[in-house]
Amino acid sequence: MKTSHRTLGAALAVLAMAALTSCGSDSGGESGGGTVTLKFLVDNSQATVDTAKALADAFMKANPTIKIETETRPGGSEGDNIVKTRLSTGDMSDVFWYNSGSLLQALNPAQTMVDLTGDPVLANVQKDFLPVVSQAGKVFGVPAGTAMGGGILYNRKVYEQLKLEVPKTWAAFMANNDTIKAAGITPVIGTFKDTWTSQLFVLGDYYNVQAAVPGFAQDYTANKAKFATTPAAMAGFQHLAEVHAKGFMQEGFGSATNDQGMKMLVEGKGAHYPMLSAQLPPLVASMPQAATDVGFFGIPGTDPARNGATIWEPPGIYIAKTSENVDAAKKFLGFIASPPAADAVNKVVQPAGPYRIQGAKLPDNAIQVAKDLQVYVDESRTAPALEFVSPVKGPSLEQITVAVGSGLTPAAEGAAQYDKDVEKQAKQLGLAGW
Repeated sequence: MKTSHRTLGAALAVLAMAALTSCGSDSGGESGGGTVTLKFLVDNSQATVDTAKALADAFMKANPTIKIETETRPGGSEGDNIVKTRLSTGDMSDVFWYNSGSLLQALNPAQTMVDLTGDPVLANVQKDFLPVVSQAGKVFGVPAGTAMGGGILYNRKVYEQLKLEVPKTWAAFMANNDTIKAAGITPVIGTFKDTWTSQLFVLGDYYNVQAAVPGFAQDYTANKAKFATTPAAMAGFQHLAEVHAKGFMQEGFGSATNDQGMKMLVEGKGAHYPMLSAQLPPLVASMPQAATDVGFFGIPGTDPARNGATIWEPPGIYIAKTSENVDAAKKFLGFIASPPAADAVNKVVQPAGPYRIQGAKLPDNAIQVAKDLQVYVDESRTAPALEFVSPVKGPSLEQITVAVGSGLTPAAEGAAQYDKDVEKQAKQLGLAGW
């Protein structure tokens, strides 16, 4: 999703970047009693900084001859530019945290990162995560943090009160909304002042698109498939239009913010909120009931037997090819991709979803949303969001979905507008078929 990485907490201050330094005589080994220093570059959102510190502290405790120095960068496009510049000038930290999926492809990993294909570092990484940190069949990273779900956050107390079941089809979801509206509760929360939040019905529906049209991402990337001419892909726009047409959103949805929407949901004033699961953990401190009263389900499709959820894969952690401490860096990445690392992180950061590491478990006090997502992963009923499997993304989707969700643009027209919107970027990327 175009803005999710920024809106999930990336702040704006830049800390000075220290020059690459290393101590010790060998290329990352620990012989001769010296200490190896690894620089670790991460974005400056609080959750990332806290996660990085937990990983570094636990690793250094187990490996006293390797020192991890963490540096931060801004999030969003400013941070992207810093990463690209430092890689291109050979000034990158030994180890760095960056997006997985299509944004990784732009970094030219084969030229800028250490190839981890077949390395023991990957022993615990879940196999279905690997494609989003790969290029041309070679793997370059391990998962940082947890996956998050993009679908429907729902108030479990409302469901309990009205004796509703989690819907497995769109028709069942809409029937639930009728019941909720009749009870005087807002069925679907809209927060279109924060325009990025309007995209979830479209982006979160990708599991259903892939289930119906397995080759969609490949054909879409090659300019052989379109949203407007693929019924399964058009469905997300139709969902937006239908929810508006039925009057299921609260009054003032056009001026409501994401923060207000989350508060409505947790307090039970709204029953459903199409949203990312990562919005929940930061609320638990001020609204403890957010941990237990809010659940998650994937946006339902047409076939209850093929019900599943779209997930946003975690970022990756990579080793710069210019690092003089590759062996030590691999040791650090091997630790990051292990259950003990997840245990260390769980003590300081509430996971928003499941880990992508074999044997890594959610803590007993995990929020309900993370537990719900874990079931989808355990049962192999997930698909990565389209942005992880195709580099084709348009900048105007959030404006288009606001217009469709507000009843200003028909669904078919909105889908056609988005097909037009992606052309410029596809051409800039030099993709075949455009």
